[in-house]
Amino acid sequence: MKVFLLFQTDVWKTKSSRVCFGVFDSSEEAYNHAAKNSLYDGETAEIDVIETELNKFEEV
Repeated sequence: MKVFLLFQTDVWKTKSSRVCFGVFDSSEEAYNHAAKNSLYDGETAEIDVIETELNKFEEV
């Protein structure tokens, strides 16, 4: 089963700036929640939606 992780990052999208905001069953849901909660503005914050497998052990 695939899941989608929603992260807010800085505009350079560095891994050290990532803050996880949720796990979703579709990328559309992740983007909808990001827009609804104003998680990106293009000047100071961006979002990353990362697709991964459930029950998989690896660095994301």
